[in-house]
Amino acid sequence: MKIASSMHTAMHTALVAALLLLALPVAPVASAESPAATGDGPAAAPPPESQTAPPPVSQTPSADSAAPHSEDLTYSVDEIVQKAAGFFGATTEAVAKAVELVFSRFGRPNAYIAGGEGSGAFFVGLRYGQGNLFMKTNGDHPTKVYWQGPSIGFDFGANASKTFTLVYNLPDAEAIYERFPGIEGSAYFVAGIGVNYQQSGHVVLAPMRTGVGLRSGVNGGYLSYAKERNWLPF
Repeated sequence: MKIASSMHTAMHTALVAALLLLALPVAPVASAESPAATGDGPAAAPPPESQTAPPPVSQTPSADSAAPHSEDLTYSVDEIVQKAAGFFGATTEAVAKAVELVFSRFGRPNAYIAGGEGSGAFFVGLRYGQGNLFMKTNGDHPTKVYWQGPSIGFDFGANASKTFTLVYNLPDAEAIYERFPGIEGSAYFVAGIGVNYQQSGHVVLAPMRTGVGLRSGVNGGYLSYAKERNWLPF
């Protein structure tokens, strides 16, 4: 009986010990494959606030890289009126009427020629002139130009005049050295200023003239523009 009682006591003690072991918290064991166990894995991800994307870079072009506007490559009405009025020594009101007539047909020029010429005709006429070509893209640095040509038609007389020519679609100063026929039926007189049109390819010239014995016979001929004086009009 004593042996049985001792065995019963031992079993009871073992059972209590087992229950106590089960009640203890069990610490997790790191796996051999776990990054925490090896120390070779990537660092922990930063908190959300540290992942904020940087502000976008502005795509606005700088002043130096911006493409020039058409207004920067051509002359406005006011610019031409002021330059022509000063050149002719006329009032801006008189010059403005002639300039606006040309602008209404062709728009803004990208160059102009300021010069003088002499001409004479008895049905067949001759005209010689010289001046300076100014282009907006060249910063108004002048290029010397001469012109000469015949005219045919019901035309007689002689004159010496100042000539202010609006130039359209001129790609560069060298392109002015061409022969420009007059556009038929394009002679006008506005406020004492004679205007006619000449064209070669896409380049259009609109000479405005004022002076003694002003005439329009060149409308039936052509003018050749050159780097040097040429006394042969043909």
